[in-house]
Amino acid sequence: MDAFVAGLAILADPKMLGVIVLGTLIGIIVGALPGISGSTTAALLLPFTIGMSPTMGVAFLGAIYCAANYGGSITAVLVNTPGDPSASATAFDGYPLAKQGRAGLALGISAISSAIGGIFSVIVLILLAPLLARVAYNIGPPEYFALAIFGLTMLGAVGGDAAVKNLMMGAVGLLLATIGTDLTTGVERFSFGVPELTDGLGFIPVLTGLFAMSELLTMIAERRQRIEMLALDAVKLPTAAEFRKCAKSIVLGCGLGTLIGILPALGATAAALITYGETKRWSKYPEEFGKGSIEGVAGPEAANNAAVGGAMVPTLALGIPGSTTAAIILAGLLVHGIRPGPHLFNEQPTLLYAVFASMLAANLIYLVLGLYAAKVFARISLIPPSFLWPSVFALCVLGAYAPGQSVIDVWVMLGFGALGFAMRRYGFSPAPLVMGLVLGQLVEENLKQSLILFDGSWLGFFGRPITLGLFGLIVVSFLVPAMMRGKPRVEARN
Repeated sequence: MDAFVAGLAILADPKMLGVIVLGTLIGIIVGALPGISGSTTAALLLPFTIGMSPTMGVAFLGAIYCAANYGGSITAVLVNTPGDPSASATAFDGYPLAKQGRAGLALGISAISSAIGGIFSVIVLILLAPLLARVAYNIGPPEYFALAIFGLTMLGAVGGDAAVKNLMMGAVGLLLATIGTDLTTGVERFSFGVPELTDGLGFIPVLTGLFAMSELLTMIAERRQRIEMLALDAVKLPTAAEFRKCAKSIVLGCGLGTLIGILPALGATAAALITYGETKRWSKYPEEFGKGSIEGVAGPEAANNAAVGGAMVPTLALGIPGSTTAAIILAGLLVHGIRPGPHLFNEQPTLLYAVFASMLAANLIYLVLGLYAAKVFARISLIPPSFLWPSVFALCVLGAYAPGQSVIDVWVMLGFGALGFAMRRYGFSPAPLVMGLVLGQLVEENLKQSLILFDGSWLGFFGRPITLGLFGLIVVSFLVPAMMRGKPRVEARN
């Protein structure tokens, strides 16, 4: 309790509060820009957090994470183009509402549902993360190895035909994590005589290239046309009757969003899409969905923001990122020399509770901004590409060069930008590669420590109940998607 009070007290610092407000503003702005997602922006601005304190840097990235999901709903409603992928489901009913002249109501419901989902998930984070960390404090390298492998296999369950591609990219990320000097043997691996690679690939140039630079190349290739925006007079608060109608979908979004966020690799987009389907299933008015249902806006918006706090639970308590943006925040902590895990709750509790408090503050700030300034943020989507693209490129180069002041890092950023662009063109998502890169070191270190613990015998893994349970979940994560794909074929034969 003392640590939580100390964390709240940090918000009284004007500089800290200013950083949170700035992060929230940036999150809404980039969320409203089609093509520039919250994860892209977090990767792009990660180098600029190095000069901040660890608490301030993580609070800044966390505020962007919270606000970007809401920002995406603005353009999803007004132009049928989600600024952030997590707002994809919001467009299904938000845009039809806007075409009916009810854009203000759609954005009002979006702002309130987003804030409720975000605040709920942060409360769950505050309550659940310490409990999970307390349990994790008693587990060893074999359990962490199995947990990291489970996080990687969840990439295959993200969905549909992309499952195999996701697993392939996760494997590539694992291979990239082996670049550099092996701390156990002292042998240099895949450095090709380049001194800058002896410490491995830097997170910042890789993330900046895969997300920001590849997005820039994609935008240039598509040559997006100027977007036509529907009229918006003012954001309107829902009436008591409208709020009661949405209450079930908001509760469902909070629960499902937080739960799905906790599962490694799924993230806010999956949470919103799954919640949209479940909201329609349990609604008294399913025929309204797709035609302008306020429930169809409230449920996904509560879910994608609830997934933020959910994703931070395994990130902070176990060091296993729950989403792509959480992986970038994890990289930010590692850059500051802080490794997330159960020990943090004993060694630096004030830092963690300051992060929790800053996420609560960010949710309240974007609620106020969303209700009073949505019309201003909506016009951000009309920024000319001729101004936007050069600015993004300059930030990419500066962000890659600044941390290590190495030209090699710039070339790494450009190389991964080209790789990310090619991956997107052929249907491969960069997110699994990042997850593999972040988890790779954890997998390798704990595998080696486990084998040392078991005198080189793999059978030792099967003598630990928690490890066996996690291996069971790994098997299920492979079997369930295969069974779901096979079910329609069986039904078709019958």
